[in-house]
Amino acid sequence: MADHYQTLGVSREASADEIKRAYRKLARELHPDVNPDPAVQDKFKEITASYETLSDPQKRQNYDMGGSNFGGANFGGGFSDIMDAFFGGGGSRGPRPRMRAGQDSLIRIEVSLFEACFGVERDISVESAIVCSKCEGSGGIDGEQPTMCNVCKGRGETQHVVRSVIGQVMTSRPCRPCGGYGSVIDNPCRECAGEGRVRARQDLHVKVPAGVETGNRIQLSGRGEVGHGGGPAGDVYVEIVETEHEYLIRDRDTLHMSLSVSMSAAAIGTKVSVESLDGPVDVQIKAGTQNGAPVVIKGKGMGRLRNGGRGDLIVHIEVATPTKLSREEEELLKKFAKLRGESAGDAHVKSHDGGIFSKIKGAFTK
Repeated sequence: MADHYQTLGVSREASADEIKRAYRKLARELHPDVNPDPAVQDKFKEITASYETLSDPQKRQNYDMGGSNFGGANFGGGFSDIMDAFFGGGGSRGPRPRMRAGQDSLIRIEVSLFEACFGVERDISVESAIVCSKCEGSGGIDGEQPTMCNVCKGRGETQHVVRSVIGQVMTSRPCRPCGGYGSVIDNPCRECAGEGRVRARQDLHVKVPAGVETGNRIQLSGRGEVGHGGGPAGDVYVEIVETEHEYLIRDRDTLHMSLSVSMSAAAIGTKVSVESLDGPVDVQIKAGTQNGAPVVIKGKGMGRLRNGGRGDLIVHIEVATPTKLSREEEELLKKFAKLRGESAGDAHVKSHDGGIFSKIKGAFTK
């Protein structure tokens, strides 16, 4: 069995004060509330048993003479009461406040891409805790106020004497009759059962600013749940969830869309109308436009949340190559190729500075 002096890290000539200081230092490090490791808890039991023996003059003398280590000790107080005495658990903490602030609430709403771009106002109905209209938050019938608890005399706690290894220890515990409040409600309100609040639906008006996106939150101060005892209400946070658009893709304040044009239109150029968030806009396709070429339309993108203004709309041109040709169409294309001096085998490898290779490379280096 381990030596009690070694367990506490003191010499055999250590005074009672030195033994107490050594135990307190180790107890602060090894108490289960500080370190839940089972091995550490076993060590805590060892130092406590050693301290119990060495702190009692009679048990210490018996141990020094080779007698029983424990001498039939009774750990009446328990570890928590010992640590209460060491760390201030026996001090007065005062009554719990009956009125407490309410909790915040989180609500998610869906908005379309159009609504996210220009902003929108919404009326939503939510279930929440509101002040009880019968007792006006007091918790008592007809607004009757709580009275002082006769058991704890308003302190919210009661004191108890507990026997421990360091002698009798005075500890404080929440008063059971009043629940630690220091006051009791003699005639609880029947509407709220003494809570001072009830569950009810309430309407909220939400202003969604232009430029929001999924994950943005709008704070409605004081519109959350009312606290216990009619305490101040918390806040409501409205989180935005942006729904997917049919053909527009968002990248922050920029919008992207794909536009398929015929091979002949891309070759000779044309102007087409597309539907944007602002309504119809013209897209000018220059002669010789290649597949994948972007056309930028300024100021037709998303609204900017903080800086104001609008981003851009980028139209990506997709040149549609015909898959089925009539004999006449095929003959015309052959004549066209002959006029341009082209042959069926004309092809060449492009350098890294453009074309599809650059797009593939860019996709892997983002």
